[in-house]
Order: sequence, then C-alpha cells, then structure tokens
Amino acid sequence: MSEVHPNVSLLAKLDPRNLDAATDVFSQDVIWHYFNPNLPDIQGDYVGLAGLRSFFESLGHLTGGSFKVEPISVTPAGDELVVMRTRNTMTLQGQPVATDVAVVWRIVEGRIAEVWDIPSVYTMAEDA
Repeated sequence: MSEVHPNVSLLAKLDPRNLDAATDVFSQDVIWHYFNPNLPDIQGDYVGLAGLRSFFESLGHLTGGSFKVEPISVTPAGDELVVMRTRNTMTLQGQPVATDVAVVWRIVEGRIAEVWDIPSVYTMAEDA
C-alpha cells in the first residue's frame, strides 16, 4: 500500500462550500487564477480567503447554486505542485453544462499558496 502524498492529504481537507473551515490550508495571500473567456464576469485573479469567498459566491450565483465538482484524478508533481483533473457540472442560463477542468495547486510550507483553475472552454465534457 502506498502512502498518500502530504499535499494530496492537504487538498482532501478542502471544501469550497465551507472555506471558513479550511483557513489553515491556505496561505494568507493565496491567489486563485481563473481563466474562462465564456464567463468574463468572474474570470481573473482572486487574492486571499476573502477573494476565494468572492469567487465561489459569484460562481454559486451564476449557477443558481448548482455548481458541483467531481474529482477524476489527483497527481502530485514533486513537493510543490499537485495537478487535479475534475469534471464540473452546473446549470447556466437554464442549460445543464459539464466541463473538464485542470486545476494546478502550488503548495508552499504546507499551505496552498496559488491555484490555476483552467476549465475546458471550447469543448464540453462528454456527459454535458
């Protein structure tokens, strides 16, 4: 049986619906980079826990609270990076949407310091 990488264990503590319960997982000046030209109102960089709350609140508002993340794979890349593949589902403008997403987490001194959230924007997931 292989041991779980400490950075993967750290990510397992994260619940984006309850960021207040995960304050010990983020660095104080964490940066969340979100790239999605199809959602220009929320595309951009979000700084600190307040910035992350703002991002997830905006996403929740746009999707009527329907946004869900299904992790597909998690791969540590050395001691600093973790690459996660997810399938995100939501309802946008009354239509069900599923997208494949790559999320790259940078972890420094046992805390999430930076995140790149990169959804597929030109193709939908197969079960859309």
